[in-house]
Amino acid sequence: MPVNTNQIFPMPTGDNLNVPNVSFMQFFSPYAGVVLGKLAVLTPTSGDMNEFAHGKGDTQFMNTAFNINPVTLVVVPYSTLGAGLIILPTKDPHAAIINFSVVQTNGKANTAGFDDLHSNQLTFAGEARVRTDFFGLTGHQLIGGGYSNKTFTSLDQSLRFFIENRSIEKQDGSWMIYYNFDQYLYEPQKGSGKGVGIFGRLGASDGNPNPMHFFFSIGVGGKGIIPSRPLDQFGVGYYYIVAGHPTFTGLLGTTRSFLRNEYGFEAYYNVAITPWLKLTPDIQVVRPAQKKFTDTEGLIPTRENVGTATVFGLRLQMLF
Repeated sequence: MPVNTNQIFPMPTGDNLNVPNVSFMQFFSPYAGVVLGKLAVLTPTSGDMNEFAHGKGDTQFMNTAFNINPVTLVVVPYSTLGAGLIILPTKDPHAAIINFSVVQTNGKANTAGFDDLHSNQLTFAGEARVRTDFFGLTGHQLIGGGYSNKTFTSLDQSLRFFIENRSIEKQDGSWMIYYNFDQYLYEPQKGSGKGVGIFGRLGASDGNPNPMHFFFSIGVGGKGIIPSRPLDQFGVGYYYIVAGHPTFTGLLGTTRSFLRNEYGFEAYYNVAITPWLKLTPDIQVVRPAQKKFTDTEGLIPTRENVGTATVFGLRLQMLF
């Protein structure tokens, strides 16, 4: 998982101008509306909302695993052409919201996307979020899922298959489902957005072509709990990814695995120096997914494990 989410959007590399979202939204009643255009569909800035662990890495957690459920990232692109339906069962988007969308699977922030319309590679996604009132305290429950009919590169490859077919192995379609919750445990004033609570995420996918087969995270977050520091925030979280374990099989039938399960920990404290200037010390400990393997056939370079990394971060945000 990227340890600095803010650096991978709108594109992880390059210095060109990118326009991730140009869309039109129209409600036909207080209960339903549509949206179409170039959409940022399911990203740390829109979908998979969470009170204590959400965003683009600019105000809360920095690690991507705490900003969005990573099982979504293969099926749902960051920025793409599409259309969607928005339903507000109670007229209040903060109380409950349901959305369905159909988008291009191949979308990118630096392309308009019209050149790929003929490919018919589509993602179908849906999500529902509802506000709860457990114990008289604010919380939210969210569930979503998606499917893409795109033909992906398979995680499992065989040198014999490549020689016989002159192509790499493919995998038709990919699916994922995900869930998250947040729940205040201490809320001095209901609906104020201040207090301390817990959050968590669960996710599952097909495991091939999606390299993230299962995912979960859990943590604690807080906002404005110190009377003299009403704008401060903090969070502590842990995540675990069960990898799909892609393999490579050589001519002699020897199979090697490339990935192991990944887990990580992060803690941050967002200090509001002024209402428009915020400084955030951050620490992460991550055991990454790369796995040591030895190729006895001499076809693939031997790789060593990437050891557990401790990452210190310092983020300065100016609001204007």
